[in-house]
Amino acid sequence: MPKKQPIKYRPNVAAILQRDDGRILVAERMSPTDTWQFPQGGVDSGESHVEALVREVQEELSLREEHYEVVASRGPYRYLFESGRRKKGFRGQEQHYFLVRLTAPESHINVATEHQEFRSYRWIDPEEFRLEWLPGFKREVYREVLRDFFNLLK
Repeated sequence: MPKKQPIKYRPNVAAILQRDDGRILVAERMSPTDTWQFPQGGVDSGESHVEALVREVQEELSLREEHYEVVASRGPYRYLFESGRRKKGFRGQEQHYFLVRLTAPESHINVATEHQEFRSYRWIDPEEFRLEWLPGFKREVYREVLRDFFNLLK
């Protein structure tokens, strides 16, 4: 009987950007529309989780490292891509989440970047987040993240 291959998870980071008033940023993906999530992205070879966070926040929100501070981090959280899909040879993602406090004016945020992933963003209270905004395969991780960072039971 052939040996079962272990699932390969792509290393990934996600940023929960929070203002001083406690509201958090959610961003609407370019496709599919009406899909809202936290900025996230893969960890490149040789890159630490913090280095990936800095790069992804710059690429997706146009914020530089001096525009925010890391408040907390948790992980790993894992999910499988839907329908057996693979991305760069991986069957899912292993994410480390970072709660980051915005320290610069909001005017520094710009989602119209060179490789734009988001069409817009908005600020919400953490309890306003709706799991229905996500594809099904990401919902359990978001449920865990909202519980772990904000003590919310979704």
